[in-house]
Order: sequence, then structure tokens, then C-alpha cells
Amino acid sequence: MPDNPRRIISVPGATNMRDLGGYRTADGQTTRWRRLLRGDSPHRMQPGGGQALLDAGLRSVIDLRSQTELTEEPNPFAALPDIGYVSRPVFDDLAPTMQGIKTRDGDDLLLDFCIAALSENAPAIRAVLGSVAEAPQGAVLFHCTAGKDRTGLIAALLLGTAGVARDEIIADYALTGARIAPLVRDLLERTRARGGDTATHARFLRCDPGTMASTLDHIDRAHGSIPGYLRDIGLDHAEIGALRDRLLAD
Repeated sequence: MPDNPRRIISVPGATNMRDLGGYRTADGQTTRWRRLLRGDSPHRMQPGGGQALLDAGLRSVIDLRSQTELTEEPNPFAALPDIGYVSRPVFDDLAPTMQGIKTRDGDDLLLDFCIAALSENAPAIRAVLGSVAEAPQGAVLFHCTAGKDRTGLIAALLLGTAGVARDEIIADYALTGARIAPLVRDLLERTRARGGDTATHARFLRCDPGTMASTLDHIDRAHGSIPGYLRDIGLDHAEIGALRDRLLAD
């Protein structure tokens, strides 16, 4: 997929701030710009970074990180009165989830991670999407730490709800790989300095398009479609319509 220059939002200190606009849907529409933004954690922003997002129309922030992550690296938008900030952790604690996935026999640890989020943490996914549906006018930023898997999964569900083609959803996920290369080096160096398992950590930091393809296959097998998954986790017709309208309505 050729990248659109409008997709990347230049935010000093952040590496992976992107717009979900500009994607074609099956019925010939195009997702709107500056409605939904996906990103890495804004705690790394340098001076001027917050203003860059405000200039892009930012009005709401949904933080997908765990409470431990929030405590260690607070979100700068949580204290801004003009921004609607909510914490919606996809996982209450990443450490036991990661440790459990490491013990499995699968070749793709990130696929196991995504499936765990979709199935075991469906109420958390529902809460995230409910917050998107209820957000006021203006751009909504949802983010985790690197803006890769938790963020990528929510992005895939939102794009799929709008009817964006499968190959575009996969390409949107894969685009993260090039964006976060410097961040991956920093994270692995931190793991190395702490005496951690850098080889396994590196596997969790991959961004293979096959991971998203297999995740979409899982959703189709288990729920029929992405809208089917949303219905199965408890989103109603109005909420699903609001998610679609967020990306498509005039």
C-alpha cells in the first residue's frame, strides 16, 4: 500500500503517531482524516509535541496501557483540562500475560497475544470501543506503549467496522515496523541492561503482517466478521454505527 503523506503526524519525541484516514472501503467510501489517530505513548513527547496533536484536532485520548505502565510513565494529556482523557487498559498487567504466552508452543507469540486480548480480555476491548463511540467531536487518539499490538488490534477492529479491505488493515499494522525501529532498539537495550531475555523480547517487538492476517482469520472463524465480533462482545447497533460514523460520516 503506498503511504499517504497525511498519514504520519509529526510529533517531536514520538515515533508512531498516525491517522486512520484515507483508506478505501468495500462500498467505495474513504475514511475521514483527523477523526481517529493511533500512536505510541505520548510520555516521550518533546516540547511542542502536544501542540502538534492539538493542531491536528485532538480532543480525546484513550490510553490502552496497564496501570503499572501508567505509574512508571504518566500520560501528559491526563492533566490537560481541554482534553478528554480516559485510561482503558487492554491488560491489567502485562507481565503474567507475557510470561504465560512465552510457555506456549506457538511460533507467533504476538498472534497468541492478540487472541488473548480478543478472547480473555473482551470486556476491556468493549470498554475501549465504547469510549471511542462516546467520544465528542474532534480527533480521538488511542495508544499503548509502542503503538503496535494493543493499538494495532483496536485500529484493525475500527477499520474493519468501517468496511476497510483486509489488505489495507494488514498494511496499516505492518507500517508500524518501520516507524518504531529506533524505539525497538531502545527497548531492547533497556532489557539487556536489566539482564533480561532480549531474544524473547525481540520476538514480541516484531511487526509481521502475517500476525495481523492470522488475527483477522481467527476473528472470521470465531465470529464471522469484525462487526460480528463487536456484537458478540456486547456492543449494540447504535455503538457500532457510531464507530463507523466516526470514520465515515460527513
